Formats: sequence, structure tokens, C-alpha cells
Amino acid sequence: MIDRTGLAAFLRRRRESLQPEDVGLPRGRRRRTDGLRREEVAFLCHMSTDYYARLERERGPQPSPDMIASIAQGLHLSVVERDHLFRLAGHNPPPRGPASDHVSPGMLRILDRLDDTPAEIVTELGETLRQTPLAVALTGDTTRFTGPERSIGYRWFTDPDSRRLYAPEDHPALSRLFGCGLREIAGLRGPDSRAARLAELLYPRSEEFRALWDEHRVGVRPDAVKRFVHPEVGRLELSCQSLLDLDQSHRLLVYTAEPGTESYERLQLLSVVGSRAWEGRGEPRE
Repeated sequence: MIDRTGLAAFLRRRRESLQPEDVGLPRGRRRRTDGLRREEVAFLCHMSTDYYARLERERGPQPSPDMIASIAQGLHLSVVERDHLFRLAGHNPPPRGPASDHVSPGMLRILDRLDDTPAEIVTELGETLRQTPLAVALTGDTTRFTGPERSIGYRWFTDPDSRRLYAPEDHPALSRLFGCGLREIAGLRGPDSRAARLAELLYPRSEEFRALWDEHRVGVRPDAVKRFVHPEVGRLELSCQSLLDLDQSHRLLVYTAEPGTESYERLQLLSVVGSRAWEGRGEPRE
């Protein structure tokens, strides 16, 4: 059963404990509200202000698990706080660990401070959970995919268009990375894991994947430099640094260019171009 009083009190307290700069929002000059405003929380949670306000007033329908997950992420809740929120709303908490899409507050705080840098948070299966605006400008909105297509490795072997953003000379190495990496994760997580299910879907669909899977090779690691072919600014060679959340098996990937290089200049141009290169498009094109 939903605990409306407890839910409302918990949401109010969490909202009042956060400042705009804690969640990547501008403070503005005139601010009398303690913590975040309701409309700011609604924006972060991708819902209407009226819907969120009704929850704080102990009104409205019981929120769905998806809605509660969105609120937990928008309020930068820890996993323990997220689970508490689910129980207050009358739902069982989702699983923790590698199967979870809930990004830790610490990881989100770092991402919020990288607005001028391409950065993204991904799962161990290459599913994008969050992107900075410059990351969207670089690769398009990769959070929009659903089902198996959420995994970049799955898209790599099933949709040829997904490869066009990457330098052709890197395609063989990326195929090995995605194919052998999936075997490694499936071995780690077991035959009932999402990784194993992705492999079952890919095996009959891709001859290239079958060959890599049957090699039983593990331990393939990505290159430190990634080469992109952007549809407007051209080729970029970017260093990729990663930060691992051991509890959730999420990685924060940050892409930078060496100052003084052509890639550095093109990255500056990308910040001006923004995401318009992907408007009206599906997967990236050369």
C-alpha cells in the first residue's frame, strides 16, 4: 500500500535539502526558496509540475514504478534512498548492481559539472544512461534506444548505420571489443544474465558475432584514443578516460582532445554546432 503521508514528507525533505548547483541547475539572482523549487524537481524528473506537486500534497494516483525511478534519479537519491522511496510508493524496489539503471548521486554530481565536455554514463553492456549536451552533439542522443538496441554492442552487429560514426580503420578492433567483451560479461554474470540473453539474440543474426563468440576470447580492452567521424565537424581523435562505480558497474566516460591539435579545434566547433547534426536523423551518418 502507498504511504501518502510518508511519501510526501520524504519528497519535501529531499527537495529542500538540494540546491540548484547540486543538480546542475543555475541558481539565479532572486531566490527565496529553501532548496529546489517544485518546478525544478519536475523538470529533473521529466514530469509536470502539477503531477509532482500533488505527490507532495498527498494527492493524485499512485505513481508507477517508472515514475518513481525517474523521481529517484531526478532527486539524486542513493540506492538505499531509492529503495525507501519505492516502498513508500507501494512498490518493490528494483534490483541493485549491474542490472540497475540507477546512477549514483556521486556520479551524477561529476557529470553535472562537465557541461563543456563530451561525457556519458554507461552500463557494462554499453547502454547509455546519461549524456552531457556536448556528448549528444558528438554521438547523438543514445539514451533514446529501447530493448536490446540500448546496447551499443548489439547495435554494432545488427545495424550497419551504427558504425558510421567511427573511423573505418577501427571497425575490426571495435568488433572484437564488443563481441569478446559480451562473452566476458556473460561469463561473469551467468547464463541467466542480460549479457547472455543479448548473446542469444545476436548469435543467429550476425555471422561476424558468431565468429568472435566462438573464439572464446576475453580480456580485450578499448584503446585510449577513440576516433569519431562527425557529420558536420569531421574527424576527431579524442582521449577517453573512465571512472568506474564498483557497486553499480557503471562507467563515466569523458572525452577530451589534446590542446593545439585539429581535434581540439573541432571539439570547440562542436560546442557551437550542438546537436543540430542529429536533428531528424536516426543513427549517425558520415
